[in-house]
Amino acid sequence: MKIKKIILRKMYQDMKSGFRTSFGITTRKKFSMIEIHTTEGIGYGDCSALDKPWYNEETRDGAFEVIKNFLAPALLEYNHIPTPEVFFNDTSWIRRNRMARSAVDCALWDLYAQEQGLSLSKALGGTRNEVETGVSLGIEKTPDDLCRTIEKYLRHGYRRIKCKIKPGYDVTYIEKVRKEFGDIMLMVDANSAYTLADIDIFKELDQYDLLMIEQPLASDDIVDHRHLQKILKTRICLDESIDSAEDARKAIELGSCRTINIKIARVGGLTEAKRIHDICTKNNVPVWCGGMLDTGIARSFNIAIASLPNYRFPNDIPASDRYWLYDLVVPSTTINSHAMIHVPTKPGLGFSPISEIVDLFTEKKVELTR
Repeated sequence: MKIKKIILRKMYQDMKSGFRTSFGITTRKKFSMIEIHTTEGIGYGDCSALDKPWYNEETRDGAFEVIKNFLAPALLEYNHIPTPEVFFNDTSWIRRNRMARSAVDCALWDLYAQEQGLSLSKALGGTRNEVETGVSLGIEKTPDDLCRTIEKYLRHGYRRIKCKIKPGYDVTYIEKVRKEFGDIMLMVDANSAYTLADIDIFKELDQYDLLMIEQPLASDDIVDHRHLQKILKTRICLDESIDSAEDARKAIELGSCRTINIKIARVGGLTEAKRIHDICTKNNVPVWCGGMLDTGIARSFNIAIASLPNYRFPNDIPASDRYWLYDLVVPSTTINSHAMIHVPTKPGLGFSPISEIVDLFTEKKVELTR
């Protein structure tokens, strides 16, 4: 399989409604897409870096330049397309820039699965025919507003509810939710909005039988999280703190968490996501798949990785109509009455981009050849 050309796109999609977290509100998702055209087919990848560096240090425009100027030229140097792991290791000289690397890594996995005649799930070692999903809800103006939103998604079949929190929008909200909905599967995500000085808030949250508290402290910390986990009976989940398999190993050894949210884009792609999964499996630490307000392309990779055996909590993989008026791919992703999503079985990604929709939301297109 030889590379014919690489197409990079800067794209956007407007959201059905704004999504608020502890660091801001998103109404338009900006992202990049890569197409690796070969003699045998096309591999697709999505770069989920946001337009501002508020989740991590990467941005869409910066990641686009890294792919265009470094990753894509490096890939074009191969006579035959490399396996994902070979390319991942060969480009380890590129420091961090994990979301840029993820886009290329995922596209290579798509091509690799096609070449092997396997679904992406099977190529990764997946064992499930369907994966369980939950819904992630942004910060609402009042507890009553949050409860109305939760009621809607419970009716749609979602079983696990994740509520974003920040100081002033935490205990009173969760208290209200528990009062209204009883023992539903409930968790919170702080996106690093707190410090150890807020220990009393966490002790209060600890009384509400939460599935987990996600990334309560600093985005680059595993030490303070260790101290907090010792105090709480609720499991701490690390997200932003874990960028690699080595980060996961260290956090587990320290006792900084009892579960890890693996976001493919955050860790550099499916290759590293699988390594983190395997380390967590070895240490009996369950994982689950987080999201980045994902487009249809990125969601496709999430479904595949979540089919691996140690993904033991419901994942942040919403249906196609959760965020967007138009999906980028077919078939649409739907959830059944048991909050499960079907895992595709045909070779490769299992979803196909809709060219007219992709072109509609393309702001810039660059074609690279040898």
